[in-house]
Amino acid sequence: MRNTPHVLINTPEIEIWPGGLLRARSNDDARILARASHVLRRKRDGCYLAAQLRSGLMPLVSRLPEEPGIEPALAALHTLQSQASRIPPPAGELPLDALQQWLEHLGLDSEDYATQTGLPLIAEPAHLVLAGFDRYRRPLWLTRAAARGWQRMQQAAARQGVTLEAISGYRSHAYQTAIFERKLSRGLGLEQILTVNAAPGYSEHHGGNALDIGTPGEPPAEESFEHSAAFAWLQQHAGAFNFHLSYPRDNPHGIVYEPWHWCLRT
Repeated sequence: MRNTPHVLINTPEIEIWPGGLLRARSNDDARILARASHVLRRKRDGCYLAAQLRSGLMPLVSRLPEEPGIEPALAALHTLQSQASRIPPPAGELPLDALQQWLEHLGLDSEDYATQTGLPLIAEPAHLVLAGFDRYRRPLWLTRAAARGWQRMQQAAARQGVTLEAISGYRSHAYQTAIFERKLSRGLGLEQILTVNAAPGYSEHHGGNALDIGTPGEPPAEESFEHSAAFAWLQQHAGAFNFHLSYPRDNPHGIVYEPWHWCLRT
């Protein structure tokens, strides 16, 4: 697959988004983003860091050179700009170097957690492809195989009168860590959070092969989804598209029942 406007390039702390897909926060941002071929976006909180314009790189934050992870991101952007569509996007997975520090920051022992839950450590892919848009009109990023499977499955359901909506797809280690930090700051305990969210590094969303699915009229990521026609359709047909329900009732991982969470078998 060639570098197209629909590929997200991943680096450990910064994503390189194609222009035209990000929402502007102000009129000034709107003008800049409308002209950008690519945008550097911090994974942890979604902050826009810089925009690549015809005239050059425009910083959108102060002290851009001091931004953590900026050097590999700028190197990846340089490759995009200099080689354009002559090479495919980077393959493989990102290193896990920073993950252990984030887990220790949260007070999590990765070896104990993996032993207790049986969940594997999941690296982030070096690139993802645009698989459409979710319920909230946000770009849905998945691996190429998961994107094809999701689109085929969604279309097959539609032909039978069933509407499947994506709620969320790929999620970075940094973003998952930020979810934990926000919940801890609200007073939730770590054990309580872990029944709902997998520890950073252990969520299937990191690999770009999992997505949360909903249907019109149903709240997102609620157990009530199991009573919908969409869930009944998925139970009967998702296997034909190589998707499976990851967290059924009484699953061995200690994750609550998630009828909305489906993952591509790899």
